[in-house]
Amino acid sequence: MPQSSRWASIGREILFSARTELYMNLPFLDSALAALPAADGYDTPTLATDTRVLFFSGAWLAQQYERSRANVNRAYLHTLFHCLLRHPGKTRGRDADLWDLSCDIAVESMLDSLDYRCLQAEKMSVRRQNIYRELKDELPVLTAEAVYRHFRRTRLNSYDCAMLTRVFATDEHTLWYKEDDDQQERRWQQQAERTQTAMETVFANKAEGGQAVREQLAVSTRKTTDFRAFLRRFAALREEVSVDADSFDYGYYAYGLRHFGNMPLIEPLETREVRKIEDFVIAIDTSMSTSGELVRAFLSRTYELLQENTSFFRHFNLRILQCDDQLRSDKKVTNARELAEYMEHFELIGQSATDFRPVFEHVDRLNAEGAFRHLRGLLYFTDGLGIYPKKRPKYDAAFVMLEGEAYPDKVPSWGIRAVISEDALAVE
Repeated sequence: MPQSSRWASIGREILFSARTELYMNLPFLDSALAALPAADGYDTPTLATDTRVLFFSGAWLAQQYERSRANVNRAYLHTLFHCLLRHPGKTRGRDADLWDLSCDIAVESMLDSLDYRCLQAEKMSVRRQNIYRELKDELPVLTAEAVYRHFRRTRLNSYDCAMLTRVFATDEHTLWYKEDDDQQERRWQQQAERTQTAMETVFANKAEGGQAVREQLAVSTRKTTDFRAFLRRFAALREEVSVDADSFDYGYYAYGLRHFGNMPLIEPLETREVRKIEDFVIAIDTSMSTSGELVRAFLSRTYELLQENTSFFRHFNLRILQCDDQLRSDKKVTNARELAEYMEHFELIGQSATDFRPVFEHVDRLNAEGAFRHLRGLLYFTDGLGIYPKKRPKYDAAFVMLEGEAYPDKVPSWGIRAVISEDALAVE
């Protein structure tokens, strides 16, 4: 038998043994483990996946197995968690090195949280402990998206990125950067939902120490919202001066012009009913959990959508509020020019804890004073963590959160929850 075939055979046996041990200890992962079979056909120094199969190096697996079976088990789950959290499909538009590191930190933090002997690794390094401590001080859940934005915000340099990669990297991510596959995305979305359900029901008592896994799966399986369509629900029905082309018969209109000179038989109505936004409030959570970069992206995208002719009346009443634990700013905008000027000179104010109540108290007061003609709703950009009012306001209140840093479960039942993807904030 050739040496390469021998190593491949050894590698398959090791992976089969690892999968069996993982299933016996973590039965809630059975379906996911079965969804990623081992395969040949790609030369990798460690492990690699295209989300369809798991490629492996038999020599590397034998080396890891010789040191500890737990090393192989962790490596197997490391790659599997990437698929369950759909990390490969979220690479587009991101810095590749920084995204790879963020994904590795996210899955390693999950592995380190699982209290199973079959996953017990060597003593955690000081560098790994320090990075966990730094991130958990800022991020309640270490999702790859949240870690990536944290590193972007803190401007992690290439040297530190390379150093941390050596600490957290296990598998190879080269195959991630191929063409997107929507079918595989849906397949792993279903696997993630199935695993999350299993952890919370049938195998709830066998998922010790799996809180981090459940939290990341919960974030990963949440459906995102079409932001453009979401904004339309706040539009008000009102008459606007405009020819209503659907209100009369063109045949009679043309007949009159043809037979009676310049006299149409039916005149078109000079007004029509349209759905547009007239009174509106946008509130920005300026607490420590929200960065200026994200807020600017949100405002830019919202501005781009709302300035379309089909969104705003020519003259409108928009209030843009900034608030952390108290109201920091209230800007009134009445037309597109003022909105553009505000965006050009926007500055984030605050950075304390989050309390949503001051915004609602301020808007209620403005409403009572007649500042709005017909307030349809309030749009609050936040991560969802903070103190909420106990009573539902008289207008719709929507809490818009970014995928990967969203906690919609914290929003009270009267609040509208919208989780949007980072791509939704890209201005077209």
